[in-house]
Amino acid sequence: MKKIRDLVVDEEFQGFVLIKNADVRVAKNGKTFLAFTFQDTSGSIDGKFWDASNEEIQRFEAGRVVHLTGKREVYQGNPQMKIYKLRLTNPEEPNDPQLFMERAPIKREAMEEELNQVLFEITNPHWNRIVRFLLNKYKQEFFEYPAAKKNHHAFVGGLAYHTTTMLHLGKSLVKEYPQLNASLLYAGIILHDLGKVIELSGALTTEYTTVGNLVGHLVLVDEEITQACLALNIEQNSEDIIVLRHMVLAHHGQLDYGSPVRPRIREAEVLHQIDNIDASMQMLTNAISKTEAGEYTERIFGLENRSFYVPRNVE
Repeated sequence: MKKIRDLVVDEEFQGFVLIKNADVRVAKNGKTFLAFTFQDTSGSIDGKFWDASNEEIQRFEAGRVVHLTGKREVYQGNPQMKIYKLRLTNPEEPNDPQLFMERAPIKREAMEEELNQVLFEITNPHWNRIVRFLLNKYKQEFFEYPAAKKNHHAFVGGLAYHTTTMLHLGKSLVKEYPQLNASLLYAGIILHDLGKVIELSGALTTEYTTVGNLVGHLVLVDEEITQACLALNIEQNSEDIIVLRHMVLAHHGQLDYGSPVRPRIREAEVLHQIDNIDASMQMLTNAISKTEAGEYTERIFGLENRSFYVPRNVE
């Protein structure tokens, strides 16, 4: 049976999928509909269920496995599933959500081992203790959570995978530019998105928590650093703690993108740049994998809603 990502335009689909998201919305005509995100191990696709009744809204909740009959289409440059029929699974049919969740391409054990090795390269004792403390506090969540609800690394283990890939980029840049403070850069990379374990609800039906919506992961991890300092009896106003907090608070780069401050030290600028590179590459890789050579990808919201051309075997 074909996976979601293997479908081409106008190809019909019939199979079991997970409802990752089910948002209740109101159409221009005043009628209620469900905006679904369906998922299997290959990826996800959106679909709209029109004129949804209250009973159907209750039945087709996020986190349920359903049998879907439909057709892959394109709407405003983005892939979409036209829903013909939708029903819950029967007891004898596949109904474990874990069977349909997309996962990081690297096993958790490998990522965990890699991060443990990097900890030895964070030679500043305060940074090392804080990173170890917070990784230990949120170990389970860090290796299971996605890095986002939808845009990039939105799969099981996505947060750790995003962090690991950024460490690869960071190490390459330290080799090229030895004037960089490697300890600070690596500590900043590991901590920069750790607040997402509080901002997001988890990998199964990823939603923003109340504190995630109203405070955000940059401020949340800054608070975690402060609390770690209190627990570890580290002076919060020492310069090494201040610059570590700056790494986290400045990593979105622009005030318009949620950073309360712009990067003002060299390592913070590097962290911001490699965060953008890795997020962009993940979005591009995902979109290109669903696109034939000689065609354009779907519009990518996280990249200014641009679509990208896939060249034909250009060497």
